[in-house]
Amino acid sequence: MAAQRNKVLRNTYLLLALSLLPTVLGAWIGVTTGITQSLSGGLGLIVFLGGAFGFIYAIEKTKNSAAGVPVLLGFTFFMGLMLSRMIAMVLGFKNGPDLIMTAFAGTAGIFFVMASLSTVIKRDLSGMGKWLFVGAMAVIIGGIINVFVGSTAGMMAISVAVIGIFSAYMLYDLKRIIDGGETNYISATLSMYLNIINVFQALLSLLGIMGGERD
Repeated sequence: MAAQRNKVLRNTYLLLALSLLPTVLGAWIGVTTGITQSLSGGLGLIVFLGGAFGFIYAIEKTKNSAAGVPVLLGFTFFMGLMLSRMIAMVLGFKNGPDLIMTAFAGTAGIFFVMASLSTVIKRDLSGMGKWLFVGAMAVIIGGIINVFVGSTAGMMAISVAVIGIFSAYMLYDLKRIIDGGETNYISATLSMYLNIINVFQALLSLLGIMGGERD
């Protein structure tokens, strides 16, 4: 039983590392071609939500087959493309590359802390799930509303909430694997990937708002 849990955890970490490569490739293509620049406001939201939910549905359908990993990697490429609009915006700042590296380092730091905590916390965290879900729904709805309102203060508040909720989700999801609650490494990787990408995006957004230097 413990060997099985360790195998799921190991495979999740390996696939998670692999999934970052298509994300970087997608972001690079998006930035260099400007392919996502027209996706602003409502149109961007429709494309993102349609693509994301379509991929997540397909991943859940294929998670027990050989197609699961390629579908997941396709999703991470799509997420990189969607992220490229924000990255291009941040790169427009004089200190843009520094902000991106800071957001990356911050995300890696949060992940490391949560991964460490998940191995030492003995208590059952399954009760956190419903509260985290409610929190995630609240920030998603808040984020959708803010796309049309365009409030900077709203964006900052949502970003802080996203960092808190999805950092806690990292701990919750890793603990589920360790406790044997999640036995499919593709599903586990999808959950962890979404946590990481949300924290990174929120950190980058906050850093851009607060620390972006114009030429």
